[in-house]
Amino acid sequence: LRCLGDFVCRRCYRLKELSPGELIGWFRSVDRSLLLQGWQDQGFITPANLVFVYLLCREALQGDQIGSQAELQAAFLTCLYLAYSYMGNEISYPLKPFLVEGDKERFWDRCLAIIQGLSAKMLQINSDPHFFTQVFQDLKNEGE
Repeated sequence: LRCLGDFVCRRCYRLKELSPGELIGWFRSVDRSLLLQGWQDQGFITPANLVFVYLLCREALQGDQIGSQAELQAAFLTCLYLAYSYMGNEISYPLKPFLVEGDKERFWDRCLAIIQGLSAKMLQINSDPHFFTQVFQDLKNEGE
């Protein structure tokens, strides 16, 4: 989690007030909310799921295109929604824990853009152990 937070803070360097702990808090808040609401029996935050989230964030979060912490949170939670939907144990998840903006259309547009751009890599990370290992190592290197 710390490596993911460090990565996003470096990627979104223009957001001077952002700390890795805030990003981790957003992730833990969603996970806790879904657990408390009964949408999942166990926490989502595992090493394999973190690698998947990192893959999405690495490709989808462009620091030069994110001008505020609110924009970053919306983009990050979109990545989380896709990760939960793809890797999670449930068939579907409620949108509410992942939505921090009033415009659902922007959320769905981001989802579709990420899916269109990363579908092949999303499949590859689950079918190619070498690719998974490389992305996992990349994530670990973000903490150094």
